[in-house]
Amino acid sequence: MKIVFMGTPQFAVPSLRKIADSENDIIGVVTGLDCKRGRGQRVRKTAVKKVAENLDTRILQPECLDDDDFFQNLQELNPDVFVVVAFRILPERLLSIPKFGAINLHASLLPKYRGPAPINWAIINGEKETGYTIFQIEKSIDTGDMLKQEKIPINDTDTCQEVHDTLAEEGAKGLVSVLKNLEEGETKAIPQNDEKATKAPKINSEMGRIDWSKKAEEIKNLINGLSPYPGAFAFFQDKRVKFIRATYQNENFAKQPGEIAFVENDSMGIQTGDGVLIPIELQKSGKRVLPVKDFINGFKGKAGDEFTSKCS
Repeated sequence: MKIVFMGTPQFAVPSLRKIADSENDIIGVVTGLDCKRGRGQRVRKTAVKKVAENLDTRILQPECLDDDDFFQNLQELNPDVFVVVAFRILPERLLSIPKFGAINLHASLLPKYRGPAPINWAIINGEKETGYTIFQIEKSIDTGDMLKQEKIPINDTDTCQEVHDTLAEEGAKGLVSVLKNLEEGETKAIPQNDEKATKAPKINSEMGRIDWSKKAEEIKNLINGLSPYPGAFAFFQDKRVKFIRATYQNENFAKQPGEIAFVENDSMGIQTGDGVLIPIELQKSGKRVLPVKDFINGFKGKAGDEFTSKCS
């Protein structure tokens, strides 16, 4: 199969590598523009471009996907299929170019969690499992017929990063099998049930502000679902503390929400509206991520001290 691969972030890299190592022929890679990132504002390549440069293929970085020159370039490549992983919305006219159209790897069990942040929302909402779906791209976002779907469990302390990495690897394997089925005419397209659709809108940093009046389980899900970025946070003695990973217990102490219930041995508990949050990894502003044991060693807090949602 002659493939044009479209993707930009790290999530797309395992798929590009797996397809490149298969019997398929990657004749082109479309990715985002190089842009300035970081404190030094250095121009950086996308994660996909860094890998694509080691492949014998053409790299396209269009500013506008509806550009006529870009459309012509894709036509000249004459691909059998577009493989899209964590990329932009394709203009409808591009979908007519490949023989087999365009297929997309999405990090959820569609039709649940349509949108740009499916992994975050699955964890935030306390789902016990998620997965990936490979589907045929249509005009409407994340609505096309499903070609393959597989589940993975979400464990109690799994972070968004860990689920992301697992789905990236498993989804890459799934793409290779779907491409083989497409070529051999053995795919079975299953329509999505739109009545069961849920949304996964963009995540923003303000969502990470911890409301200690909520249940411990809800706060734990928020922390793990926003880890490592943008991260859930609170303030201790007016210093911002980012919570990277957490669990919880249902026991309540005679404390107000946000107050430290206990600091003992290698553990710390924070009272919530119902239950106690047990941080596992934390990060002081400008410092590295620490396991709670090491955080406690430099931590001046004691039972009764308070984590707050805002600076005083």
